[in-house]
Amino acid sequence: MNEQRRQVLEMLAAGRITAEEADRLIAALDQPAPTATATEQPKPKAKYLRVVVESSDQFGGEGPGKVNIRVPMQLLRAGVRLASLIPPQALAHANEALRKQGIPFDLTQLRPQHIEELVDQLDDLTVHVDQPDVKVRVFAE
Repeated sequence: MNEQRRQVLEMLAAGRITAEEADRLIAALDQPAPTATATEQPKPKAKYLRVVVESSDQFGGEGPGKVNIRVPMQLLRAGVRLASLIPPQALAHANEALRKQGIPFDLTQLRPQHIEELVDQLDDLTVHVDQPDVKVRVFAE
């Protein structure tokens, strides 16, 4: 008999619990404990947006080139919140400048929840570039 069952029976004998309560406690002890895989832990919130570029090109130095940028997600989230404070006329001018540069992005549609949706999709994204021997990875950590 294991220790927990013995304690339940001792509480029953001492009159601290009823026979019905003892029966429920023993039944609960007989059920298997939940495993770690049965209960999913929520994914921790990403703290950084990471951009890693690896190239066989030397970038003016010795050996292969590597760029490793780590941007705090709080900075990106704050930037999105601040964008809501920009006057509509300024957003229109910024959108026009983006379009002239070939970037089809509408700043008026930028919302904080969009950043969270983007981060959720960045588990491990590989971006293909048009240069040989260059690997670009963008992901959240």
